[in-house]
Amino acid sequence: MFSDGSLSVMRLMRFSPADQRHDMRAENWQWWEVLRATAWTPSDWMDVDTTFASRTYAGSRALAGESSDHGSIGWVALTRDDDHHTLEWLAVSCSSNPFTEVTLDGTTVTATSTLGRIWTFPRNAPQQVKITEDPTYPWPSPTQPLSPAN
Repeated sequence: MFSDGSLSVMRLMRFSPADQRHDMRAENWQWWEVLRATAWTPSDWMDVDTTFASRTYAGSRALAGESSDHGSIGWVALTRDDDHHTLEWLAVSCSSNPFTEVTLDGTTVTATSTLGRIWTFPRNAPQQVKITEDPTYPWPSPTQPLSPAN
């Protein structure tokens, strides 16, 4: 959702090389926009009520957290650091897990999820987010198939 009221709904498609199906670090993603709207009426609301991280930079604030609706939902927002915290954009992911760290500079908002991924959002085009592995995440061995506990 953008500050002008427009909405872009995107689906994140995950791909794994055939010879590395069980190696989460070998995954890559491609975004597919499934809906773009300039005017819309919400049919349901989702709480984005838990903030885990907040950073300011040059009159802007980046925030990151989770939704109490479900533990796999994470969100990242960019606002102005004014009295009203005017929204620039909000990104909500239904499968990222919560975002517990966020950084902000002149060009990007970077958020780290509890699922071992770093999401780098261009400030002026958040829909062009890039997702990479978090090198500090305790990844299972690539030769060890993932169990339900992993």
